Amino acid sequence: MLAQRPPGSAVAVQAVAERLPLRDDAADAVMALLTIHHWTDPVAGIRELRRVARRRIVVLTWDQRVFREQFWLVREYLPQAAAFDDTRAIPPDRLAALLGGARQEPVPVPHDCTDGFAAAYWRRPHAYLDPPVRAGISLLAQTGEDVIAPGLARLADDLASGRWHSRHARLLTHETVDVGYRLLVTDL
Repeated sequence: MLAQRPPGSAVAVQAVAERLPLRDDAADAVMALLTIHHWTDPVAGIRELRRVARRRIVVLTWDQRVFREQFWLVREYLPQAAAFDDTRAIPPDRLAALLGGARQEPVPVPHDCTDGFAAAYWRRPHAYLDPPVRAGISLLAQTGEDVIAPGLARLADDLASGRWHSRHARLLTHETVDVGYRLLVTDL
């Protein structure tokens, strides 16, 4: 990511959340986007966010319970991937408390989302069959191809037969869905 930044961009550092190489109150706002589940010590990482932020902390995360129930890919095809995230997802209420009392806002995912996170392709199911797409989604890449292959084969069969489209015809009429992504905002 650092190498992709255009010349003249603001200064960037490469570090781990648990040990940010910044002074206290170094930034007006700090942000963590779909990353906390990758940290080795989320409590220490949140403590660091609070240390370096002067005014605001913003965290994009997800509610694993809602994600499991509402997102067809993990519910119907890849429950093993959801089980993997069960071990590392932190409930938004717990994160809000660690942040010192954050407000939570649902983040509906638009049907044409281009970001590439786990539910970005909820209305474009063929994308999940594309290895480069899966490689950019930690839920799928870190679970392992051998674990997700049977579910992806079922998805491919359902797409080829039209079963997926029949089962999700109502979903295809939505512009956005709420599958559990949450924005947590703390004003300091």
